[in-house]
Amino acid sequence: MITLHYLQCSRSFRILWALEELGMDYQVEYYQRTSSYAAPENLKNIHPLGKAPILVDNEEVIVESAVILDYLQQQYDGQQKFKPEQAKDQRQYSYWMHYAEGSLMPLLVMTLVMNSVSKHVPWVIRPIAQKITDGVKSGFVRPRVKEHILYLEQYLGEHDYFAGAFSFADIQMAFPLIAIQNRLHGKYPNIQAFVQRVQQRSAFQRAEQKSLNSQCA
Repeated sequence: MITLHYLQCSRSFRILWALEELGMDYQVEYYQRTSSYAAPENLKNIHPLGKAPILVDNEEVIVESAVILDYLQQQYDGQQKFKPEQAKDQRQYSYWMHYAEGSLMPLLVMTLVMNSVSKHVPWVIRPIAQKITDGVKSGFVRPRVKEHILYLEQYLGEHDYFAGAFSFADIQMAFPLIAIQNRLHGKYPNIQAFVQRVQQRSAFQRAEQKSLNSQCA
């Protein structure tokens, strides 16, 4: 039996969604974030880094979203429904699987960290901390985030999905794009249309019903 170790408000949703797309039997172990928004310590009982998602299949422990998605596709996608067959599309598939966490998510995480810095320093230096983080965001983070958003908006204006037909690359990319869309409120219509397309999938909706994302701030 496959077990997904699912952390509240995390990339774990990608794997839950993929399992639903595959129509597999699996079980989920749910973990709540701590008051400091960290993962609970008992996740380290499954993997030393204590990060989620974690997939356990026949006692093999598999981590990192892209690695888990590739594993599920290779092992259980017998009809090759979720990875393209054409070489050109396969290159796009690999690109977007790596781009999501290698290029886009670091900027989004940096934004989240910058927004929270002033909450975690003594009140007497909060104005200074705020000025420093505002400078980093305006001078470095925001311009680069905007470059990526414009790049994605253009690409999705020319493609319904990231690698030909719907694939696990779309699951990988949907996580950051849903986060972006929730903050931009439809400002970029092609990104919005992609998010709406994937959210209409029955597997996405089933996964959403089983997820802990409804408890996210």
